[in-house]
Amino acid sequence: MSDQPDVLILGGGSGGYASAFRAAQLGKTVTLIEEDKVGGTCLHRGCIPTKALVHAAEVADTVTHASALGIGATLDGIDLGGVHAYKNATVDRLHKGLQGLVRGHKIEVVHGTGRYGGGRTVHVGDRTITGTSLVLATGSQVRSLPGLEIGGRILTSDEALTFTELPKRVVVLGGGVIGVEFASIWTSLGAAVTIVEALPRLVAAEDEWSSKQLTRALRKRGITIMTGTRFAKAVQDESTVSVTVESGDTIEADLLLVAVGRGPRTADIGLTENGVVLDPRGFVTVDDSLRTSQPDVYAVGDIVAGPQLAHRGFQQGIFVAETIAGLSPAPIEDSGIPRVTYSNPEVASVGLTEDQARERHGDVATVVYDLAGNGKSQILGTSGGVKLVRAGATEGPVVGIHMVGERVGELIGEAQLIVNWGAYPDEVATLVHAHPTQAEALGEAHLALAGTPLHSHG
Repeated sequence: MSDQPDVLILGGGSGGYASAFRAAQLGKTVTLIEEDKVGGTCLHRGCIPTKALVHAAEVADTVTHASALGIGATLDGIDLGGVHAYKNATVDRLHKGLQGLVRGHKIEVVHGTGRYGGGRTVHVGDRTITGTSLVLATGSQVRSLPGLEIGGRILTSDEALTFTELPKRVVVLGGGVIGVEFASIWTSLGAAVTIVEALPRLVAAEDEWSSKQLTRALRKRGITIMTGTRFAKAVQDESTVSVTVESGDTIEADLLLVAVGRGPRTADIGLTENGVVLDPRGFVTVDDSLRTSQPDVYAVGDIVAGPQLAHRGFQQGIFVAETIAGLSPAPIEDSGIPRVTYSNPEVASVGLTEDQARERHGDVATVVYDLAGNGKSQILGTSGGVKLVRAGATEGPVVGIHMVGERVGELIGEAQLIVNWGAYPDEVATLVHAHPTQAEALGEAHLALAGTPLHSHG
């Protein structure tokens, strides 16, 4: 135990533990403060448990549609307790592995709620710990709306992960990533789902083409989508919740999921009182090297404005550890970070949307390759496509890739290489993609953008 480690980290989520591991690899002594479990929201209440539910939903869909493939299977029902047991076992295995890595890196973990005390100091319980460098990684928390009290049949994603009843009717308030993922899960498990979104379209941070593709697909699955619709109030009793929108229309449901986004966990932990500058939304203000307004104090992950993605926080944690150790890591460009929405169908993207590209580069060129021309996609029975955005009307690198369809998240690795290495369409067009794979759709899209389409009308 040391109250003066080389690196002190407040928060043990993706950004915090990545920073701890990399700092330890670089020879630093590390103390990590975590009030709950190492792994944070992503492992325990976010990415991993939700994707376990996504997979369970995929299995249910597969069984439901087995007869279309000549397979005599029937879905006899959903054992929600068994689904939760599968999900929890997955989380537990990963948590045990993470704990082993913590021990292997000889990182001291202090369990308790830390409070920033100024400088590079954090108070936790009866200890005062001062690091040579301090990394703030306190993550995010679910948000609600004014006057909307969480409890009973009004849930956030936290409660939805452990809810013991399988609802027949659900209203999802919010059409962002979390909202459409849960809407997709519950639909696969047999519920009638309505999404209420105040903005004009779903997944509004994505390219408009992706949003339209997803909306069309979800409606085809039977999900009711109300965009441009503001929430007014919710009233619940023991068995139902009644949701009223601004028009006065009312929707009756078994559950209301509040999925209006996540906010940074920066309030009431001593940051502003001790000189750490926050922006008006509560995010920590940082420079390009993730330094805060206080010397040798850094911030990573969801408390830094930008995409709230576990892999972003993870990479920022590594970046900061290497910066503290005197290395010169390359700055992380948010637009180059891959994004995946695990609905059915999936939405995957990297780089700039078409609108962002026009704003930054002026003229752009785009092409869409329909998955109807892709053999593996037809085998899977999925629709969607691949959209490319290049800088310049006739020449320039690919600056954005947007994909919609079942399993397209698995293509994002190649897509991020194309965008982040500044590849040109004709360069990617010469690469050989195995047949039959969905990766061929990426190749075909680049052939089309290079002016030499083979499996599409150009």
